[in-house]
Amino acid sequence: MPGATVRISETSRELLRELAHRTRATMQDVIELALAEYRKRLFWEQAARDFQSLRDEPRTFCPGFRSRGNESQRNGILGR
Repeated sequence: MPGATVRISETSRELLRELAHRTRATMQDVIELALAEYRKRLFWEQAARDFQSLRDEPRTFCPGFRSRGNESQRNGILGR
C-alpha cells in the first residue's frame, strides 16, 4: 500500500509512538483509528445540531408538519 508523509510535531510523534506501544499496534493503525473516531465524532456533532434545529423549527424541515400537541388540543383530547 503506498504511503504518504505527513509532518507532525515531535510532541505528537512521541504521543503516537507511546499510544502504539501501549496498545501493541502500529503507528499507522493508531492514526487510522484516531481518524475513524474523529469522523464519527464530527458525524454525531452534526446530527445533534440538525436534531436541535428540527426541535427549534420543525416546519423548516417538513412544511406540512402539524404538531400532535396542537392537533390533540384542537380535537379536545388534551386539557381536560
